[in-house]
Amino acid sequence: MTVRSGRTPAPAPAPRHELIADAALELLAERGMRGLTHRAVDEAAGLPQGSTSNLARTRAALLETAVRRLAEREAAVLTPGEMPAAPADLTEGAGSTADEAVAAVADALSLALHRYLSRHRQLLIARYELALEATRRPELRAVYDRAGRAFREPMVAMLAAAGSAEPERHALSMVAWCDGVLFSCTAGQFHAAAPGRAALRTSCAELLTGMLRR
Repeated sequence: MTVRSGRTPAPAPAPRHELIADAALELLAERGMRGLTHRAVDEAAGLPQGSTSNLARTRAALLETAVRRLAEREAAVLTPGEMPAAPADLTEGAGSTADEAVAAVADALSLALHRYLSRHRQLLIARYELALEATRRPELRAVYDRAGRAFREPMVAMLAAAGSAEPERHALSMVAWCDGVLFSCTAGQFHAAAPGRAALRTSCAELLTGMLRR
């Protein structure tokens, strides 16, 4: 007869490659690019010396590993179920109106921005470190740009669904605004006064309405 203890099973340990990549991001946020070494990552991850070198032998490989993990973690900030549903038709008489579509996009974007600013500031700082390094490393630039498309392409789709006649151009403006808010409230002049969710939603809606007004 098997006796059940009723205890919740302990969560499975994270895969080693995730431990290493997460430790690299943590070090980038805390110590900057100079603090990112294979030995430091091993120590931060609590792994035997040489573990990071076995996964990413060179510094370039370690940076690429960090960028890929950054993209994975940023993709999880807003779940697919929280993304706005694309209206099937925004023409006159359709069930979904342009105003409703703008509200849905503004709600999703403000939620993502608020989560970054309230829960993931260290992740943002690591992103800025990697973005600057990518300007000096063409091979890292390619990896960083591929990761960035995971955010840009859904933005284009959302704006097209909301009725934008020029979704690519409008996506550039919205991504630039989002990036500006995140940087200003993390490392810029507004780092001590990040806006709340309601303020972010209002600003998003104002920008979207101005873009999409015909």
